[in-house]
Amino acid sequence: MAAHRLLLVEDEFLIRMTLAEVLTDDGFEVVEAEDGDSALALLASEAGIALMLTDIQLPGGIDGKTLAGKVREQKPGLPVIFMSGQSQSRPDPDPLNIYVNKPYSPIALSARVRQILDGA
Repeated sequence: MAAHRLLLVEDEFLIRMTLAEVLTDDGFEVVEAEDGDSALALLASEAGIALMLTDIQLPGGIDGKTLAGKVREQKPGLPVIFMSGQSQSRPDPDPLNIYVNKPYSPIALSARVRQILDGA
């Protein structure tokens, strides 16, 4: 079985690197972006993205909420995990939106990704 491909959008390099390493170790293929514009470009060029993980606060003109809206225009059924330290930043409720408060355990987050993608 092919590895699930994930789009990880996080502007903090060390957080992105650590999470990408844990997800890769757990058998996922991870495509990384540091901002919304990069994420949209990757989404357009990378096939088979099964889930997106994004920080809500991102540098540049596209935050995580806006990014999810744009992504859903191209991939309506794509699950999105929002990672944020600000609970008031949560987008409108949607069954495909999952929220994880910072700080979080990368191992627990990877297990949650597996649960979502395996339909458990």
